[in-house]
Amino acid sequence: MDYKDYYKILGVSKGASEAEIKSAYRKLAKQHHPDVNPGDKKAEEKFKEINEAYEVLGDPQKRSKYDTLGADYARYQQYGGATDWESFWRSQGGRGGRVEYEGDLSDLFGGRGGDFSDFFNVIFGTMGGGTRTRARTRSAVSEVPGQNQEQEIEITLEEALHGTTRKLQKGSRTLEVKIPAGAKTGTKVRIAGEGPAGIGGRPGDLLLVVKLAEHPKFHLRDGGPDLQTDLPVDLYTAVLGGEVRAPTLDGKDVMLTIPAESSSGRFLRLRGKGLPVKPKAEERGDLLVRLLIQLPKNLSDEEKELFKKLSRMRK
Repeated sequence: MDYKDYYKILGVSKGASEAEIKSAYRKLAKQHHPDVNPGDKKAEEKFKEINEAYEVLGDPQKRSKYDTLGADYARYQQYGGATDWESFWRSQGGRGGRVEYEGDLSDLFGGRGGDFSDFFNVIFGTMGGGTRTRARTRSAVSEVPGQNQEQEIEITLEEALHGTTRKLQKGSRTLEVKIPAGAKTGTKVRIAGEGPAGIGGRPGDLLLVVKLAEHPKFHLRDGGPDLQTDLPVDLYTAVLGGEVRAPTLDGKDVMLTIPAESSSGRFLRLRGKGLPVKPKAEERGDLLVRLLIQLPKNLSDEEKELFKKLSRMRK
């Protein structure tokens, strides 16, 4: 009968903390739980093995006794396992007498031999036909919480500016979710308890991951909160200067002053016309307006002559 290394089963070191052991157990228990793997015998056996390991390592007192008693099992195997473990262990003086115990050794580990492996039974269970003591039920598996679940939700730039409310259908229930103003791509909105169910524990959370939809006029500059838009400007205004109407995400046009001799591609800044700098913040980024100079078309003969005259004057 092979020695069971409970540390190896849970994938932790012998110096692992209680938190590390519990975390490893929960992860493995959920992965191999029969409810997650219906009909899978291998997963069921693995699940039992994980429970057995945590039954011992998850209890500081049991773990200490396992570290002491379990190490002597190698010497027991060297003797061929011919005698019963209890007699052998007593003959060895409990590893130099460091452990003193009177009575049935199954009491040390709650007498749970019938639920676990032969290895467990030999060392900590019924041992040589001894009577099982009261079993203590461990419910740690039922405390494994559900994992969080992420779900993408797309919103417009206008909704990112003002905030919005979305309705989500979950079974027969309708959930109303508020997306705060200033949300950007990657912002996560948590809905507590609406994720996948746990194994007997509380369900996980639903995390809505925001994605900003593309806009026909505006787009984020360097990820936000500044916005950028293109503005056509006629040649004459670009050369002489003037004012033109510029659109904003608010839906209201503003008058934008175009400096004389502006070239195509020049950026002008409208302060405070971008998105909120962060969720729920009143401060906003800027709107950068890129000028696109429009050349006149269908020129008359007179207009062409004027351009020729201007061209000669510039030489």
